[in-house]
This record gives sequence, C-alpha cells and structure tokens, in this order.
Amino acid sequence: MIGELYERALERRDGVEVEVEDGAGRRSPLPVGEWMSLRPGDTGLLDRCDGPALDVGSGPGRLTVALTERGVLALGIDVVPYAVALTVAAGGPALVRDVYGRVPGAGIWRTVLLADGNIGIGGDPSALLGRAFDLLSPCGGRVLVEVMEPGTRSHAGRLRLRTGRAVGDWFPWAWVSADDVAGLAAGHEAKVTEVWEEAGRWFACLGRC
Repeated sequence: MIGELYERALERRDGVEVEVEDGAGRRSPLPVGEWMSLRPGDTGLLDRCDGPALDVGSGPGRLTVALTERGVLALGIDVVPYAVALTVAAGGPALVRDVYGRVPGAGIWRTVLLADGNIGIGGDPSALLGRAFDLLSPCGGRVLVEVMEPGTRSHAGRLRLRTGRAVGDWFPWAWVSADDVAGLAAGHEAKVTEVWEEAGRWFACLGRC
C-alpha cells in the first residue's frame, strides 16, 4: 500500500491528494511537487557531488538527472518501480533497489546522497550511515546529508500515507538535527567536514579521510 499510494501521488492520479500522517495523527500533504524538479537549495548540494554518485531514495530522480546532465556519473536507487521509471524517462540511470540490499558498485562510490530527509529511511540514522559508508570508496568518499536546522530535536517515529479512502501501513522514519550529525559521524569513525544552509535547507558533508 505504501508504494501504491506513493505512485498515486507521483501520478497526481484523479486529483487525489496523498497525505503523510505521523504517529500523533498530524497530517500534511506529501510534498511530491518538491521532488519532481530542482528546488532552491539543490545547487549547492549538486556542486559538492563527485562521481560516481549514488542517490539513495532518489524518488522521481531530479538530482540523479541533474547530475547526469552535468556529466557526473550517477545512479538513483528507490524501492518504488514507478519512481525509478520516471527517473529513467527523464534521462537518469536508476534501479529498483533497497539500500540495505544488493547495490551495484559497493565500495566504489565517491558520493552517497541522502537528500530530502532520506537520512530518516528505516528509522535508524546510524545504521543507514553505516551502510552508506560501506558503499563508499575506502578513502576520499563523502556522504551528503540533508538535515533539520540547528536547534531542532532529533527523533524517530512512524509515518504512513493516506488519502480519503485508503490508508497505508506504518513505516519507521527518523529526523536528524544539524546539531547531532557530528555525533552520528563519530560513531562510524567519520567526521563532519562541512555544514551549510541554502534556501532555508540544511546540509552536512561527512567523510572518513
């Protein structure tokens, strides 16, 4: 049901609005419009991407496509086939993959992208960072992470997608503050080399050497 409702949101099918609901019952529109084309704040993120770059949770592929158009070798991975199909149709290479499953090129990626809050995938940011570092080249690779602004609280919870007629299953998610990125990195013998803000969005660059 998660994939079906996500696909419906990407298709803008029948004008039905798909909402995301948290464990406290708060609802907001799923912001698919922000994922369909480049948005303010993306430029600085793209400028820091060395190839080959792996875009984790790439969705409809705006970043994968933009990197490809810049001549940067990139690959998007997402668990939703329709999102991958949109990326490919727009000219970006993408595969249906779970980041914790078999990912091509493990150990050769120079950049792993966790944009749009995708550090929250699976509800365990430390585990996801560990996986990202496993996928990077042994030295010189970087993980680029979009985080919440300083002064906010890191936390984990659950989300689900819903419309007026359909409700998806709960899935775990996490939110990471810029204040806590250094501690997460240190847990993987890495460090934060840069934190920056652009267009009201916050990002961090993590590396081991």
